[in-house]
Amino acid sequence: MKIISYDTVVKEVSKLVAETNYNLPQDVRKGIEHQRERETIPLVASILDQIIENFHIASSDCLPLCQDTGIAVFFAEVGDNVSVDGDGLGSAINEGTRKGYRDGALRMSVVRDPLNRVNTGDNTPAVIHYTVIPGETLSLVFCPKGAGCENMSRTAMLNPGDGRDGVVNFILDTVRAADGKPCPPVIVGVGLGGDFEYSALLSKRALLRTLGSRHPDQFYADLETELLRKINELGIGPMGLGGDSTALDIFIETAPCHIASLPAAVNIQCHSARHGEIVF
Repeated sequence: MKIISYDTVVKEVSKLVAETNYNLPQDVRKGIEHQRERETIPLVASILDQIIENFHIASSDCLPLCQDTGIAVFFAEVGDNVSVDGDGLGSAINEGTRKGYRDGALRMSVVRDPLNRVNTGDNTPAVIHYTVIPGETLSLVFCPKGAGCENMSRTAMLNPGDGRDGVVNFILDTVRAADGKPCPPVIVGVGLGGDFEYSALLSKRALLRTLGSRHPDQFYADLETELLRKINELGIGPMGLGGDSTALDIFIETAPCHIASLPAAVNIQCHSARHGEIVF
């Protein structure tokens, strides 16, 4: 059994939380820069220039990419032969989150109760999704999720008869209704199958894929390509001010489902698509 120190997890999660809020992943940077290179509308080009300037300043000066530093979402892959000593993994992730948001001067965005609205003051508890895997590896992926894009996400229990066209219409309707609110150009995560809650989890996990990658199943790879074209044809554009750069990419994840169901979920991510990973 591999034992990982509680203090080590706290320290590394704290660093991950701060650094992820300061730095966009390279594929997202390149995706935005690519959109800028092909943009011909002056107003839209100037908006993309500001987005690019913003991520350069944030990285060089260790400043948050966005004032909304998000609710802390973690995807934990835990080897079945790994353990964290002391108070355990969940406690270590929350303590690291608490320390990272405080030391990194990041906005505390979590309230203790959805109706009473009292801020917890330390951006905990984190939302942690656990998956047990074979072996002695512990992987933590951190994804701070801001409300502007999260609030534009949707789930739907479609009828199996709605099929491919029903799914396409649901995705396009969701992006169209979101308009400029999630700060496009966005990344669109889609979860199909499973059940009500699992489709939503799939849609959020889809946002972690690398820009430009395609689904290993050619049917869904083609669907991703078609949907990316159709979303950009909506003309919403950067920050909702028009143009062809509405989405940087779209990713679809699937799972088996009940014969009478077609669960579908769309999780939208703003252009500030922050995520990072540590492996123990």
